[in-house]
Amino acid sequence: MFLRTLSFLLIIVFCTSCDKFTFSKNTQKGILDTIVDFSSVDTFPSFRVCDSIIDKSKKSTCFRNTMHQKIGEELQKKSFTIKDSIDEIVYVDLLINSNGIFSLDSIHASLKIKNEIPSLDSVLRASIKKLPKIFPANKRGIPVTTKYRLPIRIQLKD
Repeated sequence: MFLRTLSFLLIIVFCTSCDKFTFSKNTQKGILDTIVDFSSVDTFPSFRVCDSIIDKSKKSTCFRNTMHQKIGEELQKKSFTIKDSIDEIVYVDLLINSNGIFSLDSIHASLKIKNEIPSLDSVLRASIKKLPKIFPANKRGIPVTTKYRLPIRIQLKD
């Protein structure tokens, strides 16, 4: 009788403690990273000449230098007549959509530049439209729209 009671209690203990044992091999669930930093991208947009560069900072520098060069070349083709000499910085905000197409967001210039060179806005718009299509920035392997503030130094002597 004692043996029956002991075996019954052991069976009860084993049956009620089965939830402490895991029988499946996949006990760890994959942790999904849902935190996304929208202030940075994994890969910067790039022109064809910059596409072979692997280092992130060098690729960004190449992109900015190429953009400055292309817009600068367009601005130098134009002749402006001014009353006073100018040496100021104009900030141009550019959007590069997920297809790699440039668009002008805004131009921040002083009143002096706006009064002396009223056609600067249209010249900048035209030169930005002439920029070639580029490879867009990527975030987690997905092409994304990015915004850049491009400083352009305007130096004109009367």
